[in-house]
Amino acid sequence: MSDTPISIPATADLCDDHDHEVTVLDNVFRSLGGRDQMAGTAVTLKLFEDNSLVREAVAEPGHGKVLVIDAGGSRRRAVVGDQLAAKAAANGWSGVLVYGAVRDTAILAETDLAIHALGTNPRKTEKRGLGDRDVDVTFCGATIKPGDWICADTDGVLVAERDLTA
Repeated sequence: MSDTPISIPATADLCDDHDHEVTVLDNVFRSLGGRDQMAGTAVTLKLFEDNSLVREAVAEPGHGKVLVIDAGGSRRRAVVGDQLAAKAAANGWSGVLVYGAVRDTAILAETDLAIHALGTNPRKTEKRGLGDRDVDVTFCGATIKPGDWICADTDGVLVAERDLTA
């Protein structure tokens, strides 16, 4: 798979064609990046008001994957901002799904990366190095495992156990 997906199917079409294979997350996310669509294999992070692991993850080659951040639903501190989004885009991530807040939205909207989050907050996180990587995360009515396939657009976010475009 290339670093940037060439064609991402619509979530509505995937639900029509693969209804029994997808779980649709509760529709609470806002599309805040320069792209609305993302699709790829999930890399999961579980953290709370500390984006140290986010910084580490986006510094790695993304290979078209989706970084799924379970920030505990906190909107008190932003776990992704313009610098981390730019690094993720430059390193080939398909997108970032944040069960929490982001900031620098004017710049995020110009970044070649899909970013779906609960909302925004201008306050940055503390850097304590806390959190877990490659663990199952559960939010918005779904459990996402490392390696699951994520697809998102302006209609919503879905998860499947396999790439439904393969």
